[in-house]
Amino acid sequence: MANVIVVGAQWGDEGKGKVVDYLTESADLVVRYAGGANAGHTLVLGDQRLVVHLLPSGVVHPEKRCLLGAGMVIDPQGLLEEIQTCRDMGVAIDPERVRISELAHVILPYHKEIDGLRDQGSDAIGTTRRGIGPCYEHKMTRRGVRMWQLARPDELAAALDNTLPAVNAQLVQLGGEPADRDDLLERYTAIGATLAPYLCDISRTVSDAMDQGDAVLFEGAQGSLLDIDYGTYPYVTSSSTIAGGACTGAGVGPTRIDGVVGIAKAYQTRVGNGPFPTELSGDLEATLRERGQEYGATTGRPRRCGWLDVVTLRRAARINGLTSLAMTKLDVLGGLPKLRLCTSYTLDGRSLDDLPPSTKDMERLEPVYEELDGFDQDITGARTTEALPENARRYLRRVETLVGVPIGLVSVGPRRSETIVLENPFGER
Repeated sequence: MANVIVVGAQWGDEGKGKVVDYLTESADLVVRYAGGANAGHTLVLGDQRLVVHLLPSGVVHPEKRCLLGAGMVIDPQGLLEEIQTCRDMGVAIDPERVRISELAHVILPYHKEIDGLRDQGSDAIGTTRRGIGPCYEHKMTRRGVRMWQLARPDELAAALDNTLPAVNAQLVQLGGEPADRDDLLERYTAIGATLAPYLCDISRTVSDAMDQGDAVLFEGAQGSLLDIDYGTYPYVTSSSTIAGGACTGAGVGPTRIDGVVGIAKAYQTRVGNGPFPTELSGDLEATLRERGQEYGATTGRPRRCGWLDVVTLRRAARINGLTSLAMTKLDVLGGLPKLRLCTSYTLDGRSLDDLPPSTKDMERLEPVYEELDGFDQDITGARTTEALPENARRYLRRVETLVGVPIGLVSVGPRRSETIVLENPFGER
């Protein structure tokens, strides 16, 4: 059986929720391996929409096991609220099918406070203010709190005593109020007791499942262009969002991975600040935003919209080792007379076929476009590529050629059924 990583190939919001939900039918386990509640994956359940921030997108499949890996940073209060929301919608959540790495780091209220106080002014990154960056900082400086410590009050007390002096000094310096150690200990001891039955060694759980022939789907968060090392730094997230992060975040070796699926919209979006070479403005951007309902699932902020950037898509293919692409929201392009693909850039008269290292240079890039004819037809009913208009097929073929990666799945609408599958990365199950 195959073990497959699914990653975002752009700046996040590519439609990973739907694609993972669809591919989960072919998997036995779904594993989130990085990030935290800064990710928002929207799932459609009949006429209802469920947005999950921490739970894997496969959670709506009651027969599948869903795991939260050690590479994640977890807001335990938010996780409990998310579990309750799922239950209210009839989605069963229990320790038999949902497990949490005992080694994952914990987001506490002071992480969110620091995040909000710091990300202000003209130099703001535009974070979700969910405490992601400050929590990863504490992880790297060895002052973090892990999930297993929530279940042991003595260990939680010692961890808070170790980190709060520096945290409170920083909060005061930033203009905030110091955190109350006793209040945190009381609240999070109770939360830890509730979550304790869900905790386990995720690396061992995934390895054992692979050994017995189960298929594993590794679910990424955010997108490749937000990767801490290879994204548009400093306008990035604080974790490894690329395929390699699945191995470290879930505790499995790279030799156990059989395929990597990169998800990309048929156009490009970005939330928050940072360079965006193909960004549009005016009526065309507004059209894409409204048709695609491009508003952040986590923040509600309107997404910046533009033409598909093949240069960055090639970059994503390279750093992830993509074996196939999943193209989402092709239907949103319907009715546009002309479609554009960015195939290279110019900078100070020079031609570039990749992003430069300087963010300031990225912001001065001029996209070089290739123009194709658009299509007018409603394609939400298409279930094969043959049912697509010729111009839509031509668009997909051109993307494949330019990126050098085959398209294995095309989403033509928000519902699970509105999907064209050319090649299932898990093969026939």
